Amino acid sequence: MGDFSGTIDVERLISYGDDLIEVFMNRRDVNNFALSLEGVKMLQSSCEADFSEVKNLLEEYRRKIDECKQRMDDAKSEVIADADIEFLQKELDEEIQKEHLLKEELRIVSDEIDDLEQQRVSIEERRQFVKKLEKDDLRAQKELSMYASVTKIIPDLDNQTKISGHIVDKHRKMVERFEFDPMNASTLETCNRLWKMTSL
Repeated sequence: MGDFSGTIDVERLISYGDDLIEVFMNRRDVNNFALSLEGVKMLQSSCEADFSEVKNLLEEYRRKIDECKQRMDDAKSEVIADADIEFLQKELDEEIQKEHLLKEELRIVSDEIDDLEQQRVSIEERRQFVKKLEKDDLRAQKELSMYASVTKIIPDLDNQTKISGHIVDKHRKMVERFEFDPMNASTLETCNRLWKMTSL
């Protein structure tokens, strides 16, 4: 039968074809990932702006608390009336309560930023995975084209129960259809029949 260096691994070829079909079916996921990534970036930018605003407000309330404390100290040193001290104490308590609320809001915004960063990383990983699939798809497509050019055979990848396809001429026009049932012939016999078809 001659040199087997030019024989084709049919199972590998069928596997490439399956991978190719899956990638073609999932191509729209690339656009979805890109849109999701843009949305995450916009949300992250908005959260960072909120974070900065809350931080500024927190600093302002701390300054007001310090002023209230200073005024209380000044009031106590001047021995002002009890009513004034109570008023200042109430004002101080209100400012402290506002500070606690701002700290809680700051913590929530910080958590949201962390979540958005995790989503961005996850989307970026998916985007890289899709790029790899596209690259593998292109390589598989080129290999499939090369196999068809060398062997003059285009396999039918839709039917996994049988080995089938078309024999083509040099212009890739279908000349003849073939089909083998792997249950009725050994792997060696099937390979020999495929080899003979590629040698025509």
